[in-house]
Amino acid sequence: MRSYKVLTVCLGNICRSPAAQGILESIACKHGVFLELDSAGTAAYHIGNPPDSRSINALHQVGIDISHQQARQVTKADFNEFDWILAMDRENLSNLKKIQPKNSKATLVMFGEFYDHAAFGEVVDPYYGGDEGFTEMRKHLTNISDAFVHHLNSHQED
Repeated sequence: MRSYKVLTVCLGNICRSPAAQGILESIACKHGVFLELDSAGTAAYHIGNPPDSRSINALHQVGIDISHQQARQVTKADFNEFDWILAMDRENLSNLKKIQPKNSKATLVMFGEFYDHAAFGEVVDPYYGGDEGFTEMRKHLTNISDAFVHHLNSHQED
């Protein structure tokens, strides 16, 4: 069975990308898909910090613990370290394309492209809102993660 190295990316690496990492890990495990996961931000705002407490709480409600994660910034080396780099929105996708080395190994896409019901493929940043935004983010990321794992399963190379 093939394994994949996947990096989820948002702006500060404290809300969406750590949540996506935790949700992907949980869903992949349930479906027997082996993923090596990490998350990062395109900005250096929160390096070394844990995820936002609202992300931690939203995922804890469904039995996923992301409290151990620490924010980091994307590096050029990530583009050859990972098979997939999944951006949470267009702005981060654009920022990633600016630093992506030519002929890098990673497939760089918007994460929401794997789920038909994502508005323009974007995962809305809940940072400036309340707890309900983090619950919606979790639900959205769960649907996208299911679709992404299904995509990997259907393209599995033995």
